[in-house]
Amino acid sequence: MNVRYLVTLAAEEKSELEALVSGGTGRVRHVKRAQILLAAHVGVTDEQIARSVRVSVSTVYRVKRRFVEGGVDHALHERQRPGASRKLTGKQEALLVATACSTPPKGRARWTLQLLADELVRLTEHEDLSRETVRRRLEENELKPWQQRMWCIPKVDAEYVARMEDVLELYAEPPDAKRPVVCFDETPNQLIGEVRTPLPAMPGTPRRYDYEYQRNGTVNLFVLLDVHRAWRHVEVTDQRTAKDFALQMRALVDVHYPEAETIRVVLDNLSTHSPGALYEAFPPQEARRILKKLEFHFVPKHASWLNMVEIEISVLTRQCLDRRIGNKLTLKREVARWERMRNKEGARVRWRFTID
Repeated sequence: MNVRYLVTLAAEEKSELEALVSGGTGRVRHVKRAQILLAAHVGVTDEQIARSVRVSVSTVYRVKRRFVEGGVDHALHERQRPGASRKLTGKQEALLVATACSTPPKGRARWTLQLLADELVRLTEHEDLSRETVRRRLEENELKPWQQRMWCIPKVDAEYVARMEDVLELYAEPPDAKRPVVCFDETPNQLIGEVRTPLPAMPGTPRRYDYEYQRNGTVNLFVLLDVHRAWRHVEVTDQRTAKDFALQMRALVDVHYPEAETIRVVLDNLSTHSPGALYEAFPPQEARRILKKLEFHFVPKHASWLNMVEIEISVLTRQCLDRRIGNKLTLKREVARWERMRNKEGARVRWRFTID
């Protein structure tokens, strides 16, 4: 039926289509149409093209016809289809966004689609607006006024700025083996065991695990990260008391950095993170010996994101902990393997936030 539509590609057109097919970034429909044109150019029949590209013969016919009538671009891309005009102008859409971000009417906890539609009718010349129109415009602007999240909102005062600049100056300093900068934090982790053995993945079927699980308690992970070299260490403990913190600080001094003169530790404001914790755990002489090699730098309150180790904990969670691990021994083994891999790879946190 399409004998009269013969595809003959110029060298430039052929190169353009081959690049589209091999690039792997084009939309599927455009890649298929490019495959149709390339196959038709070398004389493959419509039926063979339809089977190999997995489209209908009529699709092959239409693509070839569009090429003959308008060239490569016309064959690959559809013309924009006519549709109903947008009900809200740019200014009205901006008004909708501003309204959705404002305080809701008295007596209402939050804006709803219907409330916003009614408010736009009151503020503009529209006699009527549907909830769907409002929903689409809000979706385009990534707004969901009926949702809210509890959040620690920092108080950016003089103390906040002073601590922030202190930490950022540490990060900006050149590496000094005698005075390393180490970020420290901890994170809890639940031990979740399987009640039934998961089924492995197979072609066409993802790995399957049972909805039922067994909770085997909680452990704590202390995480240390060197700011200026590719080193991190994770220690799994039963809890995170002041004594546990003190033991980590002693290991930092005696095991991880025995040659350092001063270890500058960046940490948050948890009550156990204090020099007093070492005096609770050790005799005064031992506590003093350890503290003489430590220099604590605290991030501002409600600004744990300034502690670089938070990024490393996020990586640890995604790469290693995001699964069911049922006991402490297995967790320690898996975390140790992850730690060795990261250190061997030379993985670093590329910190870009500066005082400026």
